Amino acid sequence: MFFSGDPSSNRKRVDLGGRSSKERDRKKLLEQAKLERNKRSWMRQQNSAALVIQKCFRGRKVVKAERGNARERFYTTYGKHCERVDSQCFGPYSDFLRELHYFLSPHNVSDFSTLVETCRLLSQFAKDSGGALKLFGGSDYLSNRDLVDLRVKMLAYACIQAVHHNRYQFKDELLTTSLDSGSPINILLKAAAMLIDPKLPWSCKIVSYLLQKNIYCISRELIITGKVSYKSEGRVGKVSLMETILALVIAHTGQGHCVCPDVDLKWSFTSQILTIPFLWQIFPYLKEIYVTRGLCQHYLHNMATCTQSYEKVLPSDMSVESPGYACLLGNLLEAVGVAFARPACPYDMAIDFANVATLLLELLPPIQTSNTGNSVTGDDDMVIDDAPEVVPLSKELEKQISNAIDPRFLLQLTNVLFGNSSLVADSTNKISDKEAAAIAAACSFLHVTFTILPLERIMTVLAYRTELVSVLWNFMKRCHKNQNWSCLSTVSPYLPADAFGWLLPLAVFCPVYKHMLMIVDNEEFYEQEKPLSLNDIRLLIVMLKQDLWHILWLNPVAPMKFNTNTLSLKKHRVEFVQYRVIVAASELLSQLQDWNNRRQFVNPSNFHADGVNDHFISQAMIENTRAHDILKQAPFLVPFTSRVKLFTSQLAAIKERPGPHSLFNRTTFKIRRDRILEDAFSQLSTLSEEDLRGVIRVTFVNEFGVEEAGIDGGGIFKDFMENITRAAFDMQYGLFKETIDHLLYPNPGSGMIHEQHLQFFQFLGVILGKAMFEGILVDIPFATFFLSKLKQKHNYLNDLPSLDPELYRHLIFLKRYEGDLAELELYFVIFNNEFGEQTAEELIPNGKNVRVGNDNVITFIHLVANHRLNTQIRQQSSHFLRGFQQLIQKDWIDMFDEHELQLLISGSVDGFDVDDLRSNTNYAGGYHREHYVIEMLWEILKNFSLENQHKFLKFVTGCSRGPLLGFKYLEPLFCIQRAAGSASEEALERLPTSATCMNLLKLPPYRSKEQMEQKLLYAISAEAGFDLS
Repeated sequence: MFFSGDPSSNRKRVDLGGRSSKERDRKKLLEQAKLERNKRSWMRQQNSAALVIQKCFRGRKVVKAERGNARERFYTTYGKHCERVDSQCFGPYSDFLRELHYFLSPHNVSDFSTLVETCRLLSQFAKDSGGALKLFGGSDYLSNRDLVDLRVKMLAYACIQAVHHNRYQFKDELLTTSLDSGSPINILLKAAAMLIDPKLPWSCKIVSYLLQKNIYCISRELIITGKVSYKSEGRVGKVSLMETILALVIAHTGQGHCVCPDVDLKWSFTSQILTIPFLWQIFPYLKEIYVTRGLCQHYLHNMATCTQSYEKVLPSDMSVESPGYACLLGNLLEAVGVAFARPACPYDMAIDFANVATLLLELLPPIQTSNTGNSVTGDDDMVIDDAPEVVPLSKELEKQISNAIDPRFLLQLTNVLFGNSSLVADSTNKISDKEAAAIAAACSFLHVTFTILPLERIMTVLAYRTELVSVLWNFMKRCHKNQNWSCLSTVSPYLPADAFGWLLPLAVFCPVYKHMLMIVDNEEFYEQEKPLSLNDIRLLIVMLKQDLWHILWLNPVAPMKFNTNTLSLKKHRVEFVQYRVIVAASELLSQLQDWNNRRQFVNPSNFHADGVNDHFISQAMIENTRAHDILKQAPFLVPFTSRVKLFTSQLAAIKERPGPHSLFNRTTFKIRRDRILEDAFSQLSTLSEEDLRGVIRVTFVNEFGVEEAGIDGGGIFKDFMENITRAAFDMQYGLFKETIDHLLYPNPGSGMIHEQHLQFFQFLGVILGKAMFEGILVDIPFATFFLSKLKQKHNYLNDLPSLDPELYRHLIFLKRYEGDLAELELYFVIFNNEFGEQTAEELIPNGKNVRVGNDNVITFIHLVANHRLNTQIRQQSSHFLRGFQQLIQKDWIDMFDEHELQLLISGSVDGFDVDDLRSNTNYAGGYHREHYVIEMLWEILKNFSLENQHKFLKFVTGCSRGPLLGFKYLEPLFCIQRAAGSASEEALERLPTSATCMNLLKLPPYRSKEQMEQKLLYAISAEAGFDLS
């Protein structure tokens, strides 16, 4: 080694790690030894595996060679085409079948030909020798039973296996119905069907063997392959061999005398065969077998007791548009529909079906033909969309499912579930497990059905042709009375046991009963008390109110918005059902409130929740609070006066916002009294929404073209609002018509009078909105069916009496007609008569050729009522609403029903409370509470007629109606000021005057009550405008 020149190169290195180099070398040595040991172990495993592979390969090679030798010996003995085979070859003492099974391979072409020829001979010899039993068993079958059974079941499976391996080659013949065809597939299937004949003693053993070999899975692949080229023409009444084999196999299922084992659900007939799209179109005979022999009940029970998710059990080999669970549901619905139509359909089968169908329906993507009205969403709700996006079903599959759940099917299902007389027992009876199970199954199925399918197709039959409402109400009433809702929670597989027991019944009862109330007439509801008595309805209101308050306030769920992806609904079952109950119960209570407004049968305060207090009201004024949400979802739970306070506070908050409509930005108009409507239309129509919400001041011009005296401090504007509403809503102007009760609604023929009638309606909407925005009450009595348009609601038959009582009587006559309605020669056409001009309008496409009969009369009644109450005034109402919502938001109005909305517009029709006005009055100019003039005034006002009281109020405030919440809320408070400083005779001859902008009455100190009454009546009746003062 050469010297490097570095003095440190020979210096001894010191390891500062604290370990010696010997220790490091020992650890390295151990690791290296471990690696070598693992390497030797791996080599031994490789060698061992290679030996096994070589052994297996050599064995298979030897077996293949031996099978080839056996095949050659077989050909030598029996001929390549079985020329030397006779009937004795099939007997127990012949080696023919043993040798055949030894070398037979479905992949081998010559073996396939040999098997086909064997089966052809089998059919021939069985026919000649008197049957397969004698052919295979000889004269002493019992002594050779095990051998014969083994050979027969292997032969049957070999036939089916050969067909399966050659399915693509013979796909056009797999589903053939020609039994005389000489095709190989036909021969093999015919032989297999002959061997499975249930009359033969080995039938059960063959079926058991085939089930072990997954016969249903094999059959599924055969059917799917043959279905591609399947044609239904000319097959009516004919049965294919594949269908025959399946019918023979499933006949062994669920039979007490049969020893065939139960198959795992994943490989069962249900999972493998019923998930084939439109199965019954291919195999109608199999459908009859499935329905009539109790197989449907057996397979449904197996599915109902399955603990695994159906998505994991069912095959997924079909297209994404035809998933297995949807195909299964479609086939089940069609089969069960046939079963339900048969007499004495088992109750247990209906329970199992409802539970199974509920879970399958829940997996479906939304049916594309369903209404958007089925959606239960809110603008401020949390979106639940954590499930993967689902591809919609194919149109054909959608049609199969939606057509299967038709009115007839629902009627049959409810009849089977509720047909037992115990389900409509007296309210004192104890609820049995059987009844609770039926209620739970029916409600689960219908709840999911409401979500998936269009409601209009199923609601009518549930409401009018089944006992669903009566049965559910009887059940709920007993549960409520006995506080026994847990009886439902324990038997319902759909919801967890800790969920409220009343959720599912209410989720179904509320929408069905609500639909029923749409067509129930007044006599049925109030006099006949159908379908529920008024006492029952009073109890129902209490129950709904308590349950709503419970889930909205006491035990609320997070606000949710469920989109149409039903997989997300499955993950949030309880929350979704709870949300549906909130929506449905709120709508039903709102509808019952409408019935109560028409003719009171319960105190309006019964709709109010008991827990509403000052804290709740204060919270309701704040957005995004629970109380505020309740006010939006169920406003009737809050007393009317509290809602009015909230409404006025919302208006005040809008006015206080800084912006163009602030106090210093005013719009001034000059209005001619004799052209008030035209001037107002031309000037207000140009204002923006912000300007409309601002301060508007008016100067009146009299008939001589002279501006009237007086400065508008708000009083002249109030006078303007009353005058323009009186002119615009006058029937003589042609925009509105009057009912027999003198209630106003848009004139359907307004377009024949005014070219700009729709613009005028929008302008009138602005006028009414402005009046409400400013808190000005106007004396305009609107028809209820028109007020509902301000809430964007639909009108129904029970609203028709106020518009056209004669038409209503005729429709009720048709509804109760006991004869054949077709004899009346009515068609789906309605005649409109406006200004003497009669026009015909079809209610449905081609309605002039559709006759009204007993089966469609309810639809006809609905359409006629809809035409008169909704269609005819749709354009006018839409434009009126457009103008109205420029100032009044929809969610403000949604807090009130139509009756309450009329009070907001016009105030109470009763006279004002004089004592209330007296207690909220200020005095000036020397007057005080005990002054003799003041005492006379209050006495005169109390004795005034209702008309004169309204005139007085209009004279001093500019409005004939007082504030809804009392004169405490009049701004500014009413004030009486002494007029004329002295009590001279000249001063006492003066009339009382007023300043409506300040709600001020200027009253001279009259000496007698008679003089005051005379002067006061003259003043309030003069209607001389502001020139009087």
